[in-house]
Amino acid sequence: MLEKINVALIYGSVRDGRFCDTVAGWVRRRLEADQRFAVETVDPLALPAESAPPGFGDRLGRADAFIVVTPEYNHSYPAALKALIDSVKREWQSKPVGFVSYGGVSGGLRAVEHLRLVFAELHAVTLRDTVSFANPWNRFQPDGTLTDGRDAEDAMARQLAHLEWWARALKNARAAQPYETIAA
Repeated sequence: MLEKINVALIYGSVRDGRFCDTVAGWVRRRLEADQRFAVETVDPLALPAESAPPGFGDRLGRADAFIVVTPEYNHSYPAALKALIDSVKREWQSKPVGFVSYGGVSGGLRAVEHLRLVFAELHAVTLRDTVSFANPWNRFQPDGTLTDGRDAEDAMARQLAHLEWWARALKNARAAQPYETIAA
């Protein structure tokens, strides 16, 4: 039996009444139902605004992979998410990052495209395929159940398959040669 992949599920919004809880809850349930993964939530709402709390880097460092759930605000991603990302550096290196986005007509894809540039600078590997919810506010039941969700379920299954592959491949590569020891 393969060792579980440790996934940090990162919430991207801190707004009052945020819809992120609904979307991230849907993602969390998929991760928890999948025996390949162990999940830990990382929520910037629970972090002090001025700096990362002690041990925060260790939490991200233990992750083998990340899934970022982000809304799109003004054609990009939220400032709280940027602060969370910038609070550490090496913890992101040589690990895969998947995205689940939501927003208006673009479904948050512009936020994801901006995040790809940030994670490239941090030497993380972003997954090509995303799960995206355009105008999601009427796609979820009050209990967080997705209505007419076959497309999203299929996209999430693909993303988790890719996330597992990349997480295992990069974990093996880091074990063979720690990323910080290679010439940059």
